[in-house]
Amino acid sequence: MVESKSKLNLPTSAELPCSDETPVDNEDQNFIPNFLLFLLEFIWADRQNWFWAVDMAVYHTTGVKTDIPVVPDGFLSLGVERLRSSGPRRSYVVWEENNVVPIFARELISPSCSPEKSV
Repeated sequence: MVESKSKLNLPTSAELPCSDETPVDNEDQNFIPNFLLFLLEFIWADRQNWFWAVDMAVYHTTGVKTDIPVVPDGFLSLGVERLRSSGPRRSYVVWEENNVVPIFARELISPSCSPEKSV
């Protein structure tokens, strides 16, 4: 059984950081997720029950602290409003999305530019 937001004392999306301040370190990290967004917008143009985000924080209740997000290069959630009537999302906050978790996440891991670190 999922506990209610008030019982867990979870923060709102306005109270959570909307960026991890991590720079993108290669062009594929932006190109591929944005290309996937373009394809989804083309294929599902008539659907309004999906959301694809690029470099957006996902806040969830399964970690140690609810204010520490996961920030994939891109993710897809089904069964949520594509464009929320309350305005654009600063972050994807699972407890504000009727506990709908993303079904797909895409992360490109880049080799380090540092000679001390191995890939």
